Amino acid sequence: MTQMLLSTAVACATVAAVAAAVMVWQKFHKHSHCDQALVLLYEFRHACATPLYVLRHISEHVALEMQAGLNQPGGSQLMMLPTFIEKLPNGCEKGLFYALDLSGTNFRVLRCLLGGPNARVIKQEYEVVAIPRALLLGTSEELFDFIAQRLISFIKLEGPEFQRGHNWNGHQIRELGLTISFPICQTSHNTGILIKWTEGFKIADGINDTVGTMAGGHYWNDDVMVGVILGTNTNACYVECNLPEDIQTKSGKMVIYMEWGRFWSSHLPRTYIDEQLDNESVNPGDRGFEKMTGAMYLGEIVRRVLARMAQEANLFGDSVPTKLKQPFILLSNGPSCQSGGLCTASATQ
Repeated sequence: MTQMLLSTAVACATVAAVAAAVMVWQKFHKHSHCDQALVLLYEFRHACATPLYVLRHISEHVALEMQAGLNQPGGSQLMMLPTFIEKLPNGCEKGLFYALDLSGTNFRVLRCLLGGPNARVIKQEYEVVAIPRALLLGTSEELFDFIAQRLISFIKLEGPEFQRGHNWNGHQIRELGLTISFPICQTSHNTGILIKWTEGFKIADGINDTVGTMAGGHYWNDDVMVGVILGTNTNACYVECNLPEDIQTKSGKMVIYMEWGRFWSSHLPRTYIDEQLDNESVNPGDRGFEKMTGAMYLGEIVRRVLARMAQEANLFGDSVPTKLKQPFILLSNGPSCQSGGLCTASATQ
């Protein structure tokens, strides 16, 4: 299933990049000067092709990397990080829960009243808070002091309709969870260390947001065994049933967090634009799959296709539009939920 999802992600990213260029061509195809633009477009589309046999080669490579990462930490492109989580939400949970979802430039704070298998989600509210740039460049203490203050302010706005959770000695019990959009080396089911964001920074009661995505899907459907994020970046996790001897659990199962944005294979349809984008990035040679599929990069891929068509085929006239020369001027936002809540992608076993 994980192999199939990776293949689907490759195909979706290819379609997104090519479709944008096709729409531009359809607008101008009646003009003779667009003949060369059409040639360039076909050339790019051919380079992006992912026929079935290519997807099979990619999925086989993913499977090999997954097994290598499970057998030996650091032995694969995929981190294959154990989460020590063997139980997932099943819809029977009751009480008042708060959640913090921390991404690169903002965080979301949410409260949710759960009523068990019959009532499920009784009521929920959330707020999205932009993180000031000064705090992003400051210390972790300053950042989390800011987050804590905003959380306190959010809790103070809690209405009486949420006063139906579990109580202890007459006091409302509120449980808090944290998801983070950064790789975490978990040392138990509720403690871990952020790998890249802040060296040695420890967290408690926190999980990666990809694991949170799968947990959210499992709450509604206990057949969900895979969580995938296709947004600004991309990642995946799944329930592993054949664990190495050194990370056994009572159930014999555990959620494994893949960090598959780091994946690379010679079978991936890498174009000259992908090579340019990678070489000019802040981390050349790293996170190749993410640079081909993440919304952070898709707009820039389209811009580079259009810029070449403008330069070599006069797609927009005798000169290249000034804005088209600006890197990352075209933004491609990740998928958004109609409700404004956390977007999830999940699959059943």
